[in-house]
Amino acid sequence: MITTLIVLGLTIVMFVIGKVRSDIVALSALTILILSGILTPEEALSGFSSTVVIMMVGLFVVGGAILQTGLAKVASQKIMKLASGSDTKLFLLVILVTAFIGAFVSNTGTVALMMPIVVSMAAQSGTRPGRLLMPLAFASSLGGMLTLIGTPPNLVIQESLTANGYEPLGFFSFTPVGLIAIAIGIVVLIPLSRMFLYKQKDAKGKKGNSTKTLDELAEEYNLNKDLRRYRITEKSLVKNRTLAELNLRSNFGLTIVEIRSEKADKSGILKNVRQSLAGPDSILSVDDIIYITGDSEKINKFARENKLEKMDKNSIDFYDIGIAEIVLMPTSRLIGTKLTEAGFRERYYINVLGIKRGNEYIRKDLTTIKLQSGDVLLVQGKWSNIADLEKEETDWVVLGQPEKQASQVTLNYKAPLAAVIMVAMIAMMVFDFIPVAPVTAVIIAGLLMVLLGCFRNVEAAYKTINWESIVLIAAMMPMSTALDKTGTSAMISQSLVSALGSMGPMVLLAGIYFTTSLLTMFISNTATAVLMAPIAMTSALQIGASPYPFLFAVTLGASMCFASPFATPPNALVMKAGEYNFGDYVKVGLPLQIIIGIIMTFVLPLLFPF
Repeated sequence: MITTLIVLGLTIVMFVIGKVRSDIVALSALTILILSGILTPEEALSGFSSTVVIMMVGLFVVGGAILQTGLAKVASQKIMKLASGSDTKLFLLVILVTAFIGAFVSNTGTVALMMPIVVSMAAQSGTRPGRLLMPLAFASSLGGMLTLIGTPPNLVIQESLTANGYEPLGFFSFTPVGLIAIAIGIVVLIPLSRMFLYKQKDAKGKKGNSTKTLDELAEEYNLNKDLRRYRITEKSLVKNRTLAELNLRSNFGLTIVEIRSEKADKSGILKNVRQSLAGPDSILSVDDIIYITGDSEKINKFARENKLEKMDKNSIDFYDIGIAEIVLMPTSRLIGTKLTEAGFRERYYINVLGIKRGNEYIRKDLTTIKLQSGDVLLVQGKWSNIADLEKEETDWVVLGQPEKQASQVTLNYKAPLAAVIMVAMIAMMVFDFIPVAPVTAVIIAGLLMVLLGCFRNVEAAYKTINWESIVLIAAMMPMSTALDKTGTSAMISQSLVSALGSMGPMVLLAGIYFTTSLLTMFISNTATAVLMAPIAMTSALQIGASPYPFLFAVTLGASMCFASPFATPPNALVMKAGEYNFGDYVKVGLPLQIIIGIIMTFVLPLLFPF
């Protein structure tokens, strides 16, 4: 018992100091518990096979797909429109929307779904995500008190009541308690978040960052000015012909920069987009969309003669194909050669769309231009091919961060598909008549997001997973087993309850809430509820009181734990993205946790009399 308490104490101290990464601290504590014989290797590693941890991994992937497809941006724009530019309205909307979803979906799932939306809102409004992410995590827990299925501790106390012969709670028996908790949360979080979360922190690496966005590059080189889109129809004379046969550059002075195929299903909602660079061997098929650059009159003449169908939108979209800038080095082998001799197309499958020479931008007759030292070339190609250009450091330097730009490109044509998968996942988690476990629903959704192309590749899906949060939760979960095995949890909780029981039901109620709340700071809320529910039931029976308010105190104490980043999965999920440390949770979460406990001590007996 002494060893366990020392390890727990040192872990908390290290979390508070924040000098060592939280996942390393948690793994170190776990290792000590194994070496001291308190936990077996199987018990210590049980957290890594926990359904909660597996769900967190899957939900990171689902959340990443929501962000990658632009679905998060669409949702965030609607919320921001409702907020009308008001920080307070935006804050309230995030809290209320999250709490509502949290009433029917696990708080972990709620945060994973809402987090990319909130991050997108922060990016659009030019604010730090940290302003909203911690309130988001807290709101998911507050909303979990609205229904029976909102959070696991609710099911724990339901089981305790039925096991002891008491009338079970209804689906919405928790709603009055949840509404009061949400109201308290809003009133307390508005001032606390402004005091401690709205302060700007030093944005590492942002100063001096001259990376241009893709739209900025397209605008700088004026790509859209002479760009036209046409569809190949059955009547088009160019169908089933290669670009080499057409010889557009010689005959018309035109360039086809991209060939695109867009196919929609019968509903017209879900569609698939395939992009390819235009090369000599590219064959033009019916329904292909071609992007042509060059002189407007020549483009119109070519389209008219070959019976091409003009399309309205003339701007470039960036999905599989992107653009980047490269600057030629003074020692480059390309200096003095014509662009056609440089071999970009043959060696790297890259098109050159324009050249910046000093203050001049050259986009026409590129094949005749001789390259000079210091020329900046705007290149177009698949992101993987652009990445290959970075290996040729002797000839040129790639400007900006193409890999980072690629990750920010939204596959917006996949947004409806991502929405369908997300709704199906939520339905499987909410409705009992669908015989699929929540963790299975998350795994299915994550897998479908990858298989159906909501990510550019599998590696992009893996990069969405915050492994620090995963390891932190998985390594801390066995701590509850250690506390239970050594009798530490039972000793602490039973001592507190027995000391307060003689002082009356109100004091005992407060004692049960704060004991549960204290334990939840160090072990999972579900484990704490399982531990405290029988103690609360026994204590209520001993003083001849109804067990209902005491068991509600247990689920509230277990769910309303905000003072620690590892007390609940939602708290851990937002820690990295919000750039929080342990102290941030204490400053904002601890006062909320205490205030809810004090108010609920007086409210619970009114809703569920002793």
